[in-house]
Amino acid sequence: MLNDSELATLRNRFKRDAELLMKTTYGDEDEKSQEEKDVKPLPRINRHSIFWIVASVGLTYYVDFFQHIMENDDIKSWWFNVGLVLLGICLSLATFCIVYLEWFKGIQHYDLEYPVIPPLTTAAFVAASCSFNIALWPVWSFFTPLILFTQFMGVVMLISLFG
Repeated sequence: MLNDSELATLRNRFKRDAELLMKTTYGDEDEKSQEEKDVKPLPRINRHSIFWIVASVGLTYYVDFFQHIMENDDIKSWWFNVGLVLLGICLSLATFCIVYLEWFKGIQHYDLEYPVIPPLTTAAFVAASCSFNIALWPVWSFFTPLILFTQFMGVVMLISLFG
């Protein structure tokens, strides 16, 4: 059997080796994962994006989305028009970032070059979603946020395939 001093020496040796292994393992993973993120981007087409696109298309067909938008008299037109203007602002800023800055100028981190664009786009989108929820509430009632969220996710996933 081991005496107390030999046991303490063995325990300290294992503790020192474990700390050394933990430091090298975590350091290598952080560096490697950052290098892998920079070198190899995630695939654009995956199950998640396909699900939201298919759900959005299916929901559009199932609730006759465009027919209700064009023909329903219960829609609050002022709120709907405000939502359209805000959505236009949001989409034009996103198009500017994706098409002009990323494709033509080659700027990958446009939020560092133009720091006001992300908060402005976010604010326009939040205001547009509130306006659309108010405008379409008489049509679909409490299903309105669910329908609009599914439409939003489908459009975002479709746009992410381009950018």
